[in-house]
Amino acid sequence: MAKENSIRLTKKVVDSIVSHGERRFVWDSELSGFGVRADPSGSKTFLIRYRANGGGRNAAKRFQTVGRYGTLTVEEARKQAKVLLGAAAKGEDPAGDLQAKRREMLVAELIDLYEAEGCFIQRGIRQGHPMKLRTKTYTIARLRNHVVPLLGRKRVSEIGAGEVERFVRDVASGKTAKDEKIGPRKRIIIRGGEGAAQKVVMDLSAVFSFAVRRQIMLSNPVEIAAVRKTANRRDRYLTLEEVSRLGRAFEALRQDGVNVKALNISRLWTLTGCRRDEIAGLKWSEVDFERGLLVLDDSKTGKSVRPLGAAALILLRGIPRTPGSSFVFPAERGSSHYQGTKGVWPKIVAKAELPGVTPHTLRHTMGSTAVSAGEALTLTGAILGHANPRSTAIYAHVQNDPSRRAANRVSRKIADALAGGPVRPL
Repeated sequence: MAKENSIRLTKKVVDSIVSHGERRFVWDSELSGFGVRADPSGSKTFLIRYRANGGGRNAAKRFQTVGRYGTLTVEEARKQAKVLLGAAAKGEDPAGDLQAKRREMLVAELIDLYEAEGCFIQRGIRQGHPMKLRTKTYTIARLRNHVVPLLGRKRVSEIGAGEVERFVRDVASGKTAKDEKIGPRKRIIIRGGEGAAQKVVMDLSAVFSFAVRRQIMLSNPVEIAAVRKTANRRDRYLTLEEVSRLGRAFEALRQDGVNVKALNISRLWTLTGCRRDEIAGLKWSEVDFERGLLVLDDSKTGKSVRPLGAAALILLRGIPRTPGSSFVFPAERGSSHYQGTKGVWPKIVAKAELPGVTPHTLRHTMGSTAVSAGEALTLTGAILGHANPRSTAIYAHVQNDPSRRAANRVSRKIADALAGGPVRPL
């Protein structure tokens, strides 16, 4: 529930407003109808509220955005609010007029508005949490690379279920795919296909839901369109025999002089089941050698504690620290972490003869190996850092000790396979 308070708005007051994870409204005690909204993302927006047609208890209640705090000062927003509230008192309907105008907005303009004002809050299991910068970057890129070329010149009032279904078919057939050079040693590669279509239609649904909340659209056409609304489940995982092939590929490439950071990152993906950037961007401060844990500051599901098996701990202990860097795998140049695995991973899967296998496949491998070995689903969820019951069917809080022992049992099987040891039935 959104919280409301009333006080005279000043810069000091607005600066002090904290949303505490939920949308909060603070209304001005001096100018009736003038207020500020604080969102969980941290943004603050000035707005007005009034009743249409000059007021009256039965008149529709209207809200209209005045502007973002930071772009406008409190006093600038107050002056604009006075003008708008004065017009409303005379029987005008500034918010209604704006909504009517916005219904003629182009889809490309709606995406601009979504990027500026709507693309901040996660949906799904992280609903209500601020959207991570990388998630926002990828979301907007998909919208601009797929939606704008096909639907950008249409008005939002023209988009129905049929247009959405046609859009999905076009993206799936590769109509938006391109590969073009945009600078020295830089290209932009856009791939269509079924996977891209399923991802971007969910992004588009989020845009239209935002438009409905802003009363720019009356309904979300994606909700009634005959399109797949969930991505394909990725259930590919490696057998222990395939893990052995992967281990032989790691060793062969090491002897060939392939970057050892890329190989160690890939080994840790295999031994931990962690997500790609959880290992590539790992910091020494997140490795608790004493308790055998990774204490990740900012995983996909927020702060996360992961138990480590002995093999992963031995590997981490053997990695030398780079003076002046907090990262386990620092970049070759600059102050960030190493990001060269994209060039090495195709060599690994080619050497191992495992076409189509991705780093995320290794996460599935850890989970499937754990379940096949008879580990409780609660412990499997702890190993993988799942924050939602649906991720492992059952999930409950578990203590670090039993989950670490489970991680040790599971990773020992995978470590043996990586090392070329005998592959025993689970």
